[in-house]
Amino acid sequence: MRRVHFLTHPEIALDPAVPITKWPLSERGVKRLRQSLPDPCFHAIRAVYSSAERKATETAEIVTAPLGLGYEIHSDLGENDRSSTGYLPRAAFERTADQFFAEPNERARGWARAIDEQARIVGAARRISMTAEADGTTLIVSHGAVGALLMAALIGEPISRRFDQPGDGGGNWFAFDSQDWTLLHGWRPINPTACQHATCATASPPV
Repeated sequence: MRRVHFLTHPEIALDPAVPITKWPLSERGVKRLRQSLPDPCFHAIRAVYSSAERKATETAEIVTAPLGLGYEIHSDLGENDRSSTGYLPRAAFERTADQFFAEPNERARGWARAIDEQARIVGAARRISMTAEADGTTLIVSHGAVGALLMAALIGEPISRRFDQPGDGGGNWFAFDSQDWTLLHGWRPINPTACQHATCATASPPV
């Protein structure tokens, strides 16, 4: 088995005046990630690949530092393109995200189409998977929405927001076998005590 873990960055320091791709991790996000490094998500890591966005590279740096590893940046691991709107207040963001998943062939408020973003993240994951080692874990550090798109592809289901990560702070992961392209398990928080069981149960597919 060539095991790949898909990890989303934890909580960020949101600033409407800063471009989305430049948002850093928050103090809470950094603390939570560091406390979670013993989590099984980080066991036996041999290679790490990250989105180019700051919140992802900061996550990759924290993960790789104690392992003595570097990481490679792949721009195709980036979050869905929301540059048409930039920052949106929470309610407006949630409505637009709902539309993004519900109408994957349409551009929700100018966002990239979910169907195109799914093709991008699946292509990136497949290319990375080709280099995965049989005796170790490959870690992909990326984002929630594209993670949901990848998960849907892995289990052969239509695009849906029901595959989105649980909670609203990030810092979740799922695992898949890159040899036969199957999902091993759905979303899990990097530190389970931070996740309400009911939320995790409804957000993770039955695998």
